[in-house]
Amino acid sequence: MYPAPPVTRIFSLTTLVSIVPAVSPSPAAVFATIVTIIPESEIRLPRNSRGVTAIYPGSFDPITNGHLDLIQRGSRLFDRLIVSVLRNETKEPLFSAAERMAMLNEVVGKYPNVAVDSFAGLLVDHAGRHSATVLLRGIRAISDYEYELQMALMNRRLNPGLETVFLLANEAYSFISSRLVKEVFALGGNISGLVPPSVEARLKRRMSQLKRKGA
Repeated sequence: MYPAPPVTRIFSLTTLVSIVPAVSPSPAAVFATIVTIIPESEIRLPRNSRGVTAIYPGSFDPITNGHLDLIQRGSRLFDRLIVSVLRNETKEPLFSAAERMAMLNEVVGKYPNVAVDSFAGLLVDHAGRHSATVLLRGIRAISDYEYELQMALMNRRLNPGLETVFLLANEAYSFISSRLVKEVFALGGNISGLVPPSVEARLKRRMSQLKRKGA
C-alpha cells in the first residue's frame, strides 16, 4: 500500500517531480497520486501569481470539448492564455492550421483573456516570443503523464524559467481525443457533445468533400 498523497489545487513540474520517490512505484500508484492533486473546482492563482501568460499548445485537429474545458479552466488561472496551434509539416492534418485557428476563434471569443496563435519549431521559442512563463497541458490518463513528463523535462532543460502546469481532464471528457473523434465520425458515429456544434458542422462539410473526391 502506498501512503495517501498530499492534496493541493495546482502543481508545476517542480512539484510533480518532488512527489515521485527515489524508488519508483508502479505506474498505477503514480497516477493515483496525480489524480488527487487537482480537484475539479480550481480557484484562481494566489494574488502574487497574477500577471502570468500561459501557452496551451496542441494540434487541435479538430478542437474537442475536452480542449475547450481546459481552455475555460485555464482562462481562470492565468491573466493571459494563448492557445497555440502546432504547424507540423510531417503530418497530414484533416484541417489546415488556418482552419484550426478559425475553429478555435469561433469558440473562445467569450473568454476575453484568451488568444489564438500558431507556431512551428520549438515550443520554448514560441513561448519566449509571447513572454510566457507557463505551459499548460492536460492529462487524461497515465499514458499522457509519461509522455508529458518527458516533454516537460526537456522544455525545462531548454528554458529553466518556463514551468509546465498540468490540469486533469474533466471526467466527462477524459476519454475524448481528436483522433478518436475523427475515427468515430468517419464511421458514421454520433459525436454530438464531444465537439462544439460549429466544429461538428465543419467535420460534416470536410467529410463530404473527401467522399466526393474519393467517388
